[in-house]
Amino acid sequence: MSKVTFKNLNGQGIEISAEINFPRNFDESKQYPAIVVSHPGGGVKEQTAGLYARKLSEHGLITIAFDRSYQGESTGEPRQLENPYVSTEDVSAVVDYLTVLPYVDSDKIGAMGICAGAGYSANAAINDRRIKALGMVSAVNIGQMFRNGWDNTVADADAVGYLEFGSNARTTDVSSGEYAIIPLAPMREEDAPNAELREAWEYYHTPRCEHPNAPGFALTRNLNQIITYDAYHKAEAFLTQPIFAIAGSEAGSKWMSDDLIARAASKNKTLYVVDGANHMSLYDVLPYVDEAVAQLAPFFKETLK
Repeated sequence: MSKVTFKNLNGQGIEISAEINFPRNFDESKQYPAIVVSHPGGGVKEQTAGLYARKLSEHGLITIAFDRSYQGESTGEPRQLENPYVSTEDVSAVVDYLTVLPYVDSDKIGAMGICAGAGYSANAAINDRRIKALGMVSAVNIGQMFRNGWDNTVADADAVGYLEFGSNARTTDVSSGEYAIIPLAPMREEDAPNAELREAWEYYHTPRCEHPNAPGFALTRNLNQIITYDAYHKAEAFLTQPIFAIAGSEAGSKWMSDDLIARAASKNKTLYVVDGANHMSLYDVLPYVDEAVAQLAPFFKETLK
């Protein structure tokens, strides 16, 4: 594994921090397929994204897990900005970097992500034809999740209050000089509305997988971008690349994987359901992670050959 930093060319002056994982018997004189791995909202590369990246590299792939702009060890102010349009562009910024590495075959680049990172990866694949294959684990379309709720029980129009809340936060940010924040996962155990989201609290805020660079919140002002964002926008026309989505049979978020598979124009698209897994258990519960990797690795090797 090699830790790298590189300039993000999206115009914000950001330095992206990332970790590259190499396959066994790596030969720098050869070229390999490469996978960009995107972390969940509120997460960092050292958590589930890094775990999947390391495991996929054991199957002959170069993988790169990175911190999004304004997050983790990447630069940018204000910290913890979660603008979904920036997050989508970050995936393509990492692809930019891969194309200049001599040991990466720039015609064989895939993208995958976990949770919101899967949604951002899908949006990037819609926009960026250099991404030749898309993998998704516990996919979340962050706009849908905030608009429609974890279980898809809220109508779009009923989410207008979040736009009011985000708009007002922008005003108070200016007047107070401090940024208002919102949780991306429950910040306290007692805030969790159900057992599945209690696991989100446990993942981010206990020794299970807590990390000092992953506080688990975003800025309230980001609601103005998130509520109207659709990670799958125009998938019906432009998401033609092969897709492999993985969701847990017990995941409240599974409907967002179903939606992408239904909408995508791709003729090569699969939804694989991990029996017994919920949304969070696919992050780091090794039997479930290993089952997911056992599906993703051959998918990427086949579609990027």
